[in-house]
Amino acid sequence: MPKNILNRAHSALTKQHKIAVAGVACLGTAAIALSAVPSNADTVTTGSPATAAQVAGGTALKNVKGTVTDQLATETVKLDTFAAQKKAAAQAAAAKQHAEAAKKAAAQAAAKKAAQDRAAKEAASRSTQRIDMQPVAAKTYANNLDGWIRHSLDIMRSKGIPGSYSGLYRNIMRESSGNPMAINNWDINAVNGIPSKGLLQVIQPTFNAYHVPGTSWNIYDPVANITAACNYAAHRYGSMDNVNSAY
Repeated sequence: MPKNILNRAHSALTKQHKIAVAGVACLGTAAIALSAVPSNADTVTTGSPATAAQVAGGTALKNVKGTVTDQLATETVKLDTFAAQKKAAAQAAAAKQHAEAAKKAAAQAAAKKAAQDRAAKEAASRSTQRIDMQPVAAKTYANNLDGWIRHSLDIMRSKGIPGSYSGLYRNIMRESSGNPMAINNWDINAVNGIPSKGLLQVIQPTFNAYHVPGTSWNIYDPVANITAACNYAAHRYGSMDNVNSAY
């Protein structure tokens, strides 16, 4: 009889230990449910002393709860850190964009001001040039032999035709005595029907061939007659200054 009693007691104790071990094994998955159990739930309600398994179960529960709490706190810190980093990156990007926009606006303003300054400077320069420029009166020439020669010489210079005042004057006096309406009706040209005319006694074909643009087409016009005759002499003799007789 005593042996049987001991066997039953041993069996009961072993069963109790197995239940405690199983409870500890399940604590990881039942941490949330167990966390709702009051702190005095691990005491024996019958007034019996707490077993080692019950004490171990309570300690394991506390450790699991602490681990879960620590993990949640760690994850919260990580999320807060990530959020702070993301916010800081967004602020940095916005600040960079704002700085670039400000730089671009400043460059545009500087370019606009430079253009305005340049335009103002050019306008002032043009205004100064207009003030400095004095109206030049058209050159006038006397309506006489001196004026005709001087007028012809100015045209000749602009056209690159050589000749001097003395050379023109000398040949004019020999050919027509300074009479712009002079005409030769007795030489060979007259016999051929093309008499020499004007201050330098030019025949019509020669006048037409060596007429200088900008002068009259009238062979008796003093300036037109002189410039055409000097143009012809330049081509044939090098210059009217080289002519010392009928040409």
